[in-house]
Amino acid sequence: MHIEIWSDVVCPWCYVGKRRLETALAGFAHADEVEVVYRSFELDPTAPRPTGGEPEPSTSVIARKYGRPEPEMRRMQQQLIDLAAQEGLALRLFDTVHTNTVDAHRVLHLALDAGGPELQRALKEALLAAYFADARDVGDHAVLTEVAVATGLDEDRVRAVLAGEEFADAVAADVAQARAFGATGVPFFVVDRRYAVSGAQPVEVFEQLLEQAWAESHPRLQTVGGDGAVCGPDGCAT
Repeated sequence: MHIEIWSDVVCPWCYVGKRRLETALAGFAHADEVEVVYRSFELDPTAPRPTGGEPEPSTSVIARKYGRPEPEMRRMQQQLIDLAAQEGLALRLFDTVHTNTVDAHRVLHLALDAGGPELQRALKEALLAAYFADARDVGDHAVLTEVAVATGLDEDRVRAVLAGEEFADAVAADVAQARAFGATGVPFFVVDRRYAVSGAQPVEVFEQLLEQAWAESHPRLQTVGGDGAVCGPDGCAT
């Protein structure tokens, strides 16, 4: 079974949704036959890339975007912080900065290319933790390089990718595919290109998704005529 997840590394609901899917997978009987791949989605492609100056706090940017006072936005963020804590996640939303994520997505594609889904998943987790738990700027090339190398990527290869535009087409293709699927936000989960789940749904929804998708891809034979006489390990019917 193949699961694709469209998400951004600065999206708190993507982090929560990731944990909830992982919880569902932990109790899924066929989890070892499930492959998870992350696809790119930029919440704000116009966000500035780091220039060496002081980045703007994300709380201020979000408050301005939605026309809300910062104190009100902080109260809303606190609710999300409390909810994420129930999933075992510590979000420092008041300390995060507004940053461009296209380079983070390019490095995630490098991880997929170099080490497959397992390495990509490890890097995805590391980048989410760097941004939300450590409040680091994941648009900064030094931070990206450090996190990627610590995850297992080759440092020279990471630096070469960040110095150019490699994998930019792959990022753009992911975004285009998300739009083709009708996704307007993230996280967005697609299973076997047949089922889709939008948003950080409860664990029970992901459990249902996994069971339904598995049952459809592994249908049981329908018996015709009822049970006839057979022979088995314990002998033959008489």
